[in-house]
Amino acid sequence: MDFQYLDVKQKEHRFKLLSIPAGLLTKISYASVRRKDDEEGAVQRILNNSRISGVKDFALKLGDFPASIVLNWVGPKLATAGGKVTLVDNARMAQIIDGQHRVAGLAAAIEEDPTVAGFEIPVAMYEGLDTSNSARIFISINTEQRPAPKSLVLDLYGVTASDLMDPSAMRASDIVSFLGGPDQPYDGWIKLPNQDRKRGGVALSTAVSAVKPLVDDKGLLDQIGASELKMQQAIFSNYFSALQQRYGSNWHDRSNVFIYAAGFIGAIEFFRTKLVDYCKHKGSFEKSTIHDAIVLDETSLILQENVKGLGGTEAANAVRDQLSRAFRPDDQPQGFRI
Repeated sequence: MDFQYLDVKQKEHRFKLLSIPAGLLTKISYASVRRKDDEEGAVQRILNNSRISGVKDFALKLGDFPASIVLNWVGPKLATAGGKVTLVDNARMAQIIDGQHRVAGLAAAIEEDPTVAGFEIPVAMYEGLDTSNSARIFISINTEQRPAPKSLVLDLYGVTASDLMDPSAMRASDIVSFLGGPDQPYDGWIKLPNQDRKRGGVALSTAVSAVKPLVDDKGLLDQIGASELKMQQAIFSNYFSALQQRYGSNWHDRSNVFIYAAGFIGAIEFFRTKLVDYCKHKGSFEKSTIHDAIVLDETSLILQENVKGLGGTEAANAVRDQLSRAFRPDDQPQGFRI
């Protein structure tokens, strides 16, 4: 099969830029895995099934793939004539240097909808690279050419087509944005993309990642009947407002652990492991119910210095554990209230 191509030279390497149908791409290309496949050019990692599923869904819903798949042609020497290159239509003709999850996702999409096979996919085709040179290109793409920050991706969810959105991520983003709104505990402390750097604050992506498992379909809040957005916003607002009330004027002080990522994540972990069951038993997620169950005063506030020197997960766990020690549950049930 013949395809128009553009020859590109960058320092000591040349490659061909062309577009080929997704069906042909998925047939001729393969992933050669480092320390598993005994052949030159083996630089890939083990495939991640969840990423493949995400690409498949994206291909079926929209199908925009403007970034090139990077291949290393290992079949018979490429023949060119008149600005066209001939690709042999056989399996395992080209190792994937970058884009193995996109290729696998496209293959899965084609199985469900054969029309995806006709999608034109841009390809950067090297030829005959050894492992060393394949590794250099792979490292360059995966270290220097970094993807967009997660916070920016989440921020862009608000301006893109609804059929591309992850419903749970969107729900979590709505909740976090609410917490960062006027008269809410995190007003001024949720860090959005491209904001000026400052000490303190919780990145939007960090907060969303922490909240998202709780608001998944059939997640913890769904299981207790709190599936509506307004209800979930009220629950998280009441929780953090109760903590804020315990801290008083110290809440917005940069010594407060809860205005940092570890504090936010630790608070969510305490909420998940202890507080939800307690509030469900009490039949109340009101601020007063939560406030009365968490006993903190000026001598026992959890501060950023309490987790100094600890790693991210370790620091979050330390905050969760300190909240657990401050937990004083009253086991008398009430009617369900928020």
